[in-house]
Amino acid sequence: MKIAIVGYGKMGHEIEKHCRRLNYDIVAVIDNEDDWKTKSDTLMQAKVAIEFTAPHIVVSNLKRLLDLKIPVVTGTTGWKEKLDEIRNYCQKSNGTLFYASNFSIGVNLFFAMNRYLAKLMAGYPDYKIDVEEIHHTQKLDTPSGTAISMVDDIISENKNYKGWKLVADKPGEDEIPVEARRIEGVTGTHSLSYTSGIDTISLRHEAFNRDGFAMGALMAAEWVRDKKGVFTMNDLLNI
Repeated sequence: MKIAIVGYGKMGHEIEKHCRRLNYDIVAVIDNEDDWKTKSDTLMQAKVAIEFTAPHIVVSNLKRLLDLKIPVVTGTTGWKEKLDEIRNYCQKSNGTLFYASNFSIGVNLFFAMNRYLAKLMAGYPDYKIDVEEIHHTQKLDTPSGTAISMVDDIISENKNYKGWKLVADKPGEDEIPVEARRIEGVTGTHSLSYTSGIDTISLRHEAFNRDGFAMGALMAAEWVRDKKGVFTMNDLLNI
C-alpha cells in the first residue's frame, strides 16, 4: 500500500515505523508548507494519506487532500466544531474521510463499554460521574479528544447530564466534571467513575505506548482506501 504521511511529529514517526515493518511504501512525508509544493508529484501516488497534525491546520490539510482525491485518515483532535463542515466538504467532493479521536482498538472497545454503562446508569441518578484523562506534557488540546468523545457519548445516553466542564471551571449539577492532567511521559490514560454514598463503579483504559494508535490508523487506511464517504472506528469495528 502506498501511503502519504501528513504531519511528522510523534505519531508521524510512529506511523512511519510501522509502515517500514509492514513493507508499506511511504511515497511522501508532508510536514510544512514547502513540502506541499516540492512533493506534490510523489504525493499524488498515495492510495491513502494518514494525517496527524494540529487543530489549527487540520481543516486545511483535509481539504487539500480531498481536493487531490486522496482518501484520508485523520487522528488529529481539537477540531470537532469543524467536523460538520469537513463532512459536507467530503461528501460534496465525493471523497473519502476516516476520522477518529483515538485509533486504539482497546479505546474503542472502552467507548462501547462507556456507552452501555451510561445507558444503565441513567436510571440511577444517585451515582455521580467523574471523568479523568492524563497525557504527556506536549499534548496540545485540553481535554483530550478521547475524553470529549467519552462525555459526548455519556450525554447522548444519560439525559441527567446536559453538558460537561473542566473541574477548574466548576461544573454544575447537570454537567460532567472532567479532570485533565499533564504528566511527563504518560502516553494516555482515561477513566470514569460513578460514585454513590455506598460504592463506586469504574472504567479505565491505559495506553502503554503509541503502537496501538499507529496500528489502528493503518488498519483504518487499509479498510477505507477503496471506499467513498465519511467513516469512523465504529464502522471499522462494527460496534
